[in-house]
Amino acid sequence: MTTDPATASRLVDELVALMQLEPLGGDRFLAQSEDIGTPAVFGGQVLGQSLMAASLTVGTERPVHSMHAYFLLPGEHAPIEYSVDRVRDGRSFTTRHVVARQQERIIFEMSASFQTMDEGVDHQFGMPDVAGPDGLISELDQRIALGDRLPEPWRSKAIQSHGIEYRRVDPEDLMAPLPRPAAAQSALWMRAVAPLPDDPMVHRALLAYASDHGLLRAAMLPHGLSFMTGQVRPASLDHAMWFHRDFRMDDWLLYVLDSPSASGARGLCRGSLYARDGRLVASAAQEGMLRIRKPGAPRSPAVAS
Repeated sequence: MTTDPATASRLVDELVALMQLEPLGGDRFLAQSEDIGTPAVFGGQVLGQSLMAASLTVGTERPVHSMHAYFLLPGEHAPIEYSVDRVRDGRSFTTRHVVARQQERIIFEMSASFQTMDEGVDHQFGMPDVAGPDGLISELDQRIALGDRLPEPWRSKAIQSHGIEYRRVDPEDLMAPLPRPAAAQSALWMRAVAPLPDDPMVHRALLAYASDHGLLRAAMLPHGLSFMTGQVRPASLDHAMWFHRDFRMDDWLLYVLDSPSASGARGLCRGSLYARDGRLVASAAQEGMLRIRKPGAPRSPAVAS
């Protein structure tokens, strides 16, 4: 489905506004929430907003290079307060700790490290040779094409246009994916659907937001499982990111995913993010809960991740 330029610009403006925080004083900030159709607030939203909160207490000469987060409780579709602790300001590195609260409940915590821009050794893994984004079907169009096969919980928010578009390199049947080899990788392209402000902080926050999309799904592919069918009760437990090189979120990025292990009702997933010119710009890792629904148990609404 093609989004007209005016609508695309509005959707991106809304996403950028979601990352804008209201100062409350004392390194505390208030953020709004969006409802993308998931029972709880989308984890990527909290990742992006917490990174924005931490970044607002650090000078622009020290960009973030890593963040490590834990999802403690499901968040509600309601405002979230972020409190930043200025843990350390060193000569080269700065550390911040962020706590997210709703109704005095701590739902999330994150630590982030920032560094001065220094010179050093430089190497990276090469970008896989996969099909480019042009001509690939978007995930939105995949869901729309399901028609009546789309489960009821998905028939509202899941078929609405969004500020970030995702296109899978090797699309699977969303309702009945075939099991893949455990070592197999999957990949998707992502980008904002309209130009973003020239503010690196916004681009990093939105990449943190988008990095939560599809990552936990990597642990389901070897087993032929799908979020949409209600077979699995998923939940993100933690999330880590490392930022390696500059990028723009309004140009295509390739997200290459794998899952080296799943056990104990948990799956470990990893992702590498490449710019179109082949530069490895960021890496991500996440462990999530994956509980198989018992026969006859009530189906929980599917959770997008």
